[in-house]
Amino acid sequence: MPLCWALSREIALMYPAREYIDMLRILVLHGPNLNLLGTREQSIYGTLSLEALNGAIAKLAKELSVEVKQCQSNSEGELVTWIQEARTRYDGIIINPAAYTHTSVAIRDAIAAVGLPTVEVHLSNIHQREEFRHRSFIAGVALGQITGLGPTGYLLALRGLHDHLVAFRLQNITPPPAASQRRAKGTRPSRSRFNDRTESEGSIE
Repeated sequence: MPLCWALSREIALMYPAREYIDMLRILVLHGPNLNLLGTREQSIYGTLSLEALNGAIAKLAKELSVEVKQCQSNSEGELVTWIQEARTRYDGIIINPAAYTHTSVAIRDAIAAVGLPTVEVHLSNIHQREEFRHRSFIAGVALGQITGLGPTGYLLALRGLHDHLVAFRLQNITPPPAASQRRAKGTRPSRSRFNDRTESEGSIE
């Protein structure tokens, strides 16, 4: 029986949105053949179109007060370029590398090089499919991987990445509880144990 993925409305309404001085920016990348969603192998990928999926992502992003940009490409080089450009423009990345998941060292190295929190998403459960799909070059440099939950996986990725980035911001802007007390006594406040985000460097060949 063909699988027809349906987006869960509860996902977008589970938690209240929060407002921040600087809006978070997240880049959502769709890999090769995902432009054919809705018509391609519906028993595996479902009947939802890429346009409808992007609409659901945009809706949740608005509720979370997150700015998202969504791009799709069948070209490995174009995906690498977008990842590189995200370094100074976005706070995090959500990516479904599709077939490049299992072949692209270039995408893996680009993600490692920019050092942005990245969530890997797959519509189908790649670990239940052909053996060659079981290995992901991306997983080792990703914050997390969501696989097999259909379009809802993108919403979970957006929610999880949002919460991760918010927690990181709060760590870096919230002083230790005792800091104000130390200053009141005239002593020098200790340095925060939270440092600015460092940029990790990946191997570049």
